Amino acid sequence: MKQLWFDTETFSATPITEGTYKYAENCEVMILTYAIDDNPVEIVDFTKGEPIPNEFTFAFKHPEVEIWGHNTMFDRTVLRYALGLEAPIERWRDTMVQALAHGLPGSLGTLCDIFKISEDKAKIKDGSKLVHLFCKPLPSNRKLRRATHETHPEEWARFCEYAIADTAATREIHRLMPKWNYPNNRTELELWHYDQRINDRGFNVDLELVDGAIAMVAEEQQLLKQDVREKTDNDVQSATQRDEMLRHIFEQHGIYLKDLQKDTLKRALDDERVSEPVRELLRIRLSATSTSTSKYKALRKAVNADGRCRGTLQFCGAQRTGRDAGRTFQPQNLPSRGLLPPEETEFGIGLMRDGLTVRDYFIADPMMLAVSAVRGVLVPSDGKILNVSDLANIEGRYAAWTAGEDWKLQAFRDYDAGIGPDLYVLAYARSFKAEPDSVTKDQRQIGKVQELMLQYQGGVGAFVTGAATYGFDIEELAENIYDTLPEAPVSEAKSFLAFCVKKKMSRHGLSDRAFITCDVLKRLWREAHPQICSLWKDLEEAARCAIAAPNTEFRVRGLVVDRKGMWLRIRLQSGRYLCYPSPRLDTDGKISYMGVNQYTKKWDRINTYGGKLFENICQAGSRDVLFHAIPSAEAEGYQVLIRVHDELVCESEKDLTVEHLSEIMTAPRDWTVGLPLAAAGETLLRYRK
Repeated sequence: MKQLWFDTETFSATPITEGTYKYAENCEVMILTYAIDDNPVEIVDFTKGEPIPNEFTFAFKHPEVEIWGHNTMFDRTVLRYALGLEAPIERWRDTMVQALAHGLPGSLGTLCDIFKISEDKAKIKDGSKLVHLFCKPLPSNRKLRRATHETHPEEWARFCEYAIADTAATREIHRLMPKWNYPNNRTELELWHYDQRINDRGFNVDLELVDGAIAMVAEEQQLLKQDVREKTDNDVQSATQRDEMLRHIFEQHGIYLKDLQKDTLKRALDDERVSEPVRELLRIRLSATSTSTSKYKALRKAVNADGRCRGTLQFCGAQRTGRDAGRTFQPQNLPSRGLLPPEETEFGIGLMRDGLTVRDYFIADPMMLAVSAVRGVLVPSDGKILNVSDLANIEGRYAAWTAGEDWKLQAFRDYDAGIGPDLYVLAYARSFKAEPDSVTKDQRQIGKVQELMLQYQGGVGAFVTGAATYGFDIEELAENIYDTLPEAPVSEAKSFLAFCVKKKMSRHGLSDRAFITCDVLKRLWREAHPQICSLWKDLEEAARCAIAAPNTEFRVRGLVVDRKGMWLRIRLQSGRYLCYPSPRLDTDGKISYMGVNQYTKKWDRINTYGGKLFENICQAGSRDVLFHAIPSAEAEGYQVLIRVHDELVCESEKDLTVEHLSEIMTAPRDWTVGLPLAAAGETLLRYRK
């Protein structure tokens, strides 16, 4: 006996959208299916009074039996809450995580389609309808509020067949999927076990703030409606009425806006030609349509009876890189730019907690206060503190280290030692061959966009995206620096522009001067980073060679590229693999693989290239640096609550310092030799940016 395979079918009046742990508090297990090793799948129907078989109990409690399922955070939590069954976390394994760790989608049904699991093993399609029938209350307009084996005996019989097929499919999927990253990589398996403990732990929630923010937002929405009516003489009844707002602005003010998207509104607000009355309407629109405030309602629903929110992290949720995805509260998507100053946010939090009307206390933008305060819902338990530390520019450091950009590695070391400029200043200075001391604040912003947007083979389009994100006008930039641009790259950029015009390629809505300026900044950055640029080409060539020659390793600096079966792999310095299913070369030598399309969310063919592979590598490697610090941090008493990008948010006793946490996060490991790391943070009584 080595493996116990199992699944549950449950009923709860609590929607699963409120989170696994909230759902489990009020759930009933209707069916348990299980199999031991390769034996047939057995079913236990609790709705008919059937007891749990002894062989299941024996296997579940046996210390040497691995417990396998698909999305086991759900089933593990349900067993604990509903049946009182619990096993040490070290014995659990998960086929959904196994799939995600190898670049595959997490859905069992999709996996069955990909691997062509036969219908007798995976009657998944009919199962979705049956789950909707039996696993939640029926619609309120129906006299019958719950379907059971008594009310729907034929459907129940099919539901039982589906449950058996689900467990059989899980076992078969495990057999067919790779196991390099999970479960055979013992480090990754251990990190997943830590992840499950972190999700079980959750974080303490300031419910007074949550309730106060919800009430304040509702009140502010009504006040914003009144503001719009007053400023439009009742021509527009609400800022959320898009078409009416666009019509009013055009008819009454002579300004045409193509839409009311956030970027459009911000560009209009920055336009000096837009009158103040129109600006006021646009500011109201931005406030009224803010989506970040919805996190308060999602959080309120997800909080458990003990005041903690759990299950907000999905291990390996970001395909290919292995980074986290957010669940329920979505900590990966917390707002980070344009927030109110910390002292103003803290003052506003006090007002919301006390149920006061924030407008009465001269808060200029109450909705922005709600956005700025979202992080503040996370507070430590009584008598504890929060230690929050963030790895500094980890992707930039990892990129320079992987590529062997020695001058840049030294620049990071000099900056950390306090004897050199920051890298955004240096990026601009090296591009224009200027002294770092002469770089202005605005020029540093240009250097920041260069660093963040051009590192992965980005061009003009990437620079345009970065400029919009970090708030500067490219046309204005071109006017200011065009005459200072070096002659040779300007000539090359003009030729490239002519090529784009001839081929009818996108110019991203830029004037000729602005397009040339962006392209020159790209060329200057690349000239300053020869090792990174050459690595893009080397990675792409290695991937082509590996696809064409299976089972042959191609070494690219500290990385190894190969093809095993139907997977293109890149072995990172940590030993983990980036995995690209079903790689292919077209007749032009372009590389593609199968993955979930970020726009359609469907399993489809995706093109890639050297810069994109490098981006995957740097993001994945940065993730590994952060994750490999978690066991040491936990051992020292820092209880990790959430992970947000390159940041650990920990709860601890008051005698533990953020400086020590930062030391743990930057401690050298056997695979990070030569990688300069830095981290810094704060000790807090309320989480903040």
